[in-house]
Amino acid sequence: MLLGECSSTSRLLEALCGRRRVVVSAMKLPCSFYCSLWFLLLLGAASLLLLVHLQGLSDMLQQQTPGAKFMVAPRWPIQKDQPSDSAVVEGINLGGGFHGAPGEEISSNPSLPSPSPRQPPSLQWLPHPSTSTSGDQQAESSRPPVTKRHRKLLLKSGSVIPSGAPPGEEGRQLQGMAHTQVSRHHLLREVCTKYQPGVTEHPVSRRQVSRVYVEDRSGLLYCEVPKAGCSNWKRVLMVLGGSATSTHGIAHDDAHYANQLRRLDAYSQAGVAERLRSYTKVLFVREPFERLVSAFRDKFESPNSYYHPVFGRPIISRYRANASLSALRTGAGVTFREFVQYLLDVRRPVGMDIHWTPVSQLCSPCLLHYDFIGKFESLKEEANFLLRRIGAPSNLTFPDFKDRNPKAERTSSTITQRYFEQLNATERQRAYDFYYMDYLMFKYPKPYKDLY
Repeated sequence: MLLGECSSTSRLLEALCGRRRVVVSAMKLPCSFYCSLWFLLLLGAASLLLLVHLQGLSDMLQQQTPGAKFMVAPRWPIQKDQPSDSAVVEGINLGGGFHGAPGEEISSNPSLPSPSPRQPPSLQWLPHPSTSTSGDQQAESSRPPVTKRHRKLLLKSGSVIPSGAPPGEEGRQLQGMAHTQVSRHHLLREVCTKYQPGVTEHPVSRRQVSRVYVEDRSGLLYCEVPKAGCSNWKRVLMVLGGSATSTHGIAHDDAHYANQLRRLDAYSQAGVAERLRSYTKVLFVREPFERLVSAFRDKFESPNSYYHPVFGRPIISRYRANASLSALRTGAGVTFREFVQYLLDVRRPVGMDIHWTPVSQLCSPCLLHYDFIGKFESLKEEANFLLRRIGAPSNLTFPDFKDRNPKAERTSSTITQRYFEQLNATERQRAYDFYYMDYLMFKYPKPYKDLY
């Protein structure tokens, strides 16, 4: 009996001890939980501090290395620094004056001048209501001095129209041109937003600026559009750059192959970015079908030692049934319909050429945001207006001569219609589709009513 009581007591004590251990464990649980929580909080704080420190290092490195590997085009519209006493029309601005070139250049040619910082553009579209003629003269006198080498070119900066014209007429011309530019930019911005959204987030490649010519002294970027006055524009750039004294003494081949002009893709990434930011970017366009016919007449209806063998022979071989041996050998005599068949063929026997590449692809207007958009149909008037506004010499006017095939009549809308009558409705529609973005971006009307 005594042993039974002892065993009962023993079991009771063990039960009590077990319950005590459970209670103690239950009391210890919150302590370990709180310790773990504090550890996680400290770890999170340390991670946040490390992230902030690394971000600071990254920003510092970016500031120390301006020549980034990739470059993103500035957002539309480009906001440029402007003088405090100026007035603009909806942010449209043109650079003025002759300045040094920004950015570091790739070429190691010792004959090229080293770049110097360029001041932000200072030219505006519309004069302030209180601006007077004396104010214009003060602006002229405030321009930076020019070197002795260029003194003969910079006789003095002229006005938009002859000096004898009344000020009111000049003001109306300025205002009309300004509103024309506002309208063209507004339309282009709408088209780009609809058909190429987010394009400004893409890096600018060298190919996209390969057709852009640079004139550093006047801060001008000109995108070459063949058959839209590009030969005469190159002559103007040569005079602005000091390699020629007059546009009239420059032969056609010299304007294209001995112009000493540099293209934008020849500069470093930093140089490209700075010029796109601060220079006046110029684009002149032409009615797409008219430009296409002009290119065809120039390259295929006149003797040409390059286009006949390189383009003519494969075009005739692919699209002409029972072609003669002479035509296959020389490439001469391509018809307009054969040329359009080549243009619209997704498997062309020979590649594209800049003379008939759409402007929307050639000059990337949605990406580069041109400050001045001119049209071939009013080329001389708009080009001279632009030259006066960028501070070009007053004796420099845009040339209007036709030195290539001078005996041939200029391609007009009437001539263009005559060529397109050789096509059927389907071919005309496909050609319109090929240049559709150019028609849309630059507000050219449909050349035929049955196009959709």
